Amino acid sequence: MFASNRISAFDVILPRPIPFKGQVLNQIAAYMLHATKDICPNWLISVPAPHVSIGKKCQPFRIEMVVRGNLTGHAWRTYAAGKRILCGTEMPEGMKENDYFPSPIITPSTKAEEGHDEDISAAEIIEKGIATEAEWNTLCNYALQLFARGKEIAAKQGLILVDTKYEFGKIGDEIVLMDEIHTPDSSRYFYADGFEERQATGERQKQLSKEFVREWLIENNFMGKEGQTVPEMSDAWIQTISNRYIELYEKIIGEKFVPVELSDKETELVVGELEKLMVN
Repeated sequence: MFASNRISAFDVILPRPIPFKGQVLNQIAAYMLHATKDICPNWLISVPAPHVSIGKKCQPFRIEMVVRGNLTGHAWRTYAAGKRILCGTEMPEGMKENDYFPSPIITPSTKAEEGHDEDISAAEIIEKGIATEAEWNTLCNYALQLFARGKEIAAKQGLILVDTKYEFGKIGDEIVLMDEIHTPDSSRYFYADGFEERQATGERQKQLSKEFVREWLIENNFMGKEGQTVPEMSDAWIQTISNRYIELYEKIIGEKFVPVELSDKETELVVGELEKLMVN
C-alpha cells in the first residue's frame, strides 16, 4: 500500500496534494498498529519505505467502526438538530458540544463503493448480512479495546483521543484489523491541557485532526453536495495543512518528524522489491 499525499473530505478527493501527508499517515499507522497488536491481529507485515506498507490482503467488512468518546463532529451536528438516536444508539440529554459520553459509543457507517458513507445500526448490519451477530460482537469488542489503548497513548502525550474509526476484514475465519489507525485522517484529537476550562467557558477546543479542513470547506460553502465546487486551495493553505499533519505526528509519536522524499530511482527500487514479494 502506497500512502499518497492526496486528501479527501466529505468523500471528495481535493484537487491538490499535501506535502508529506502520506509519510505522516503511514508512519503513525505503523506505530499504532505495532502498539495494539496484542489486542487483535492486524494486516501489517513491514514498512519498507516511509510511505509504503506491506500487509496481508483481507476480505473487508463493508462497515466503518466509528468510536466516539465525546459529542463532536457528526454526532454533535446530529444532536444539535434535536435528534438523540445515532446509528441506533441513544445519546443522553443535557450534553454540550465536546462533552464526554458516559462511556464511548459505537456509531457504524457503511463503506460505500461510490458516493457518501451512510449511518447504519447494529440491527441493520446483522439483518443485511454485513456481519453475523457473533462477528459484530467481536468487532465491537476489538473497537472499544483499541479505542481505550489509543486514549492511553494519547494521554501520555497530553492529548485526548476524541473519536476515530476502525476497519476490519477476515483472513479465513480470523477477524483482522486493517487500514490505518489513530491518524489525523481517521481520528480527532483535543489538547488535554485546558480542556475542562474551555468546556466551562464555551470556548472552541484546540484540536489536531482533519476537521479543520472540513470546517474550512464548510465556511467556503462546500460539503460535497451536488452542484457545489471545491474552493481554491492556495499555496499558503496547503502548507498550513501539511504543518498541522506534521504537528500531530510529533505530538502523538513524541519524536521529531523527518521528511523523506524518495527519488525516482529509490521509488523504482521499492516497487521492484514489492513485485518480488508478490511473485513469491
